[in-house]
Amino acid sequence: MIVERTQEGREIARQNPNYRDGRKNKYTPQQMEHALAMLKKNSYNQVAAMTGISKSTLIRANKEKIK
Repeated sequence: MIVERTQEGREIARQNPNYRDGRKNKYTPQQMEHALAMLKKNSYNQVAAMTGISKSTLIRANKEKIK
């Protein structure tokens, strides 16, 4: 019953043109671009320490950028 109601609520929400499924991004595109640019001269650990963006997030963003 809970699953059914949750699915119904999602379907209603998806009718809203401003609806985005999932979690909002923590960092702006400008912040990520800046961090990825810093990777050209610094290591992942150094950039993570300077920006506060985790190493795994930087690696994932770098892979997505390459695609």
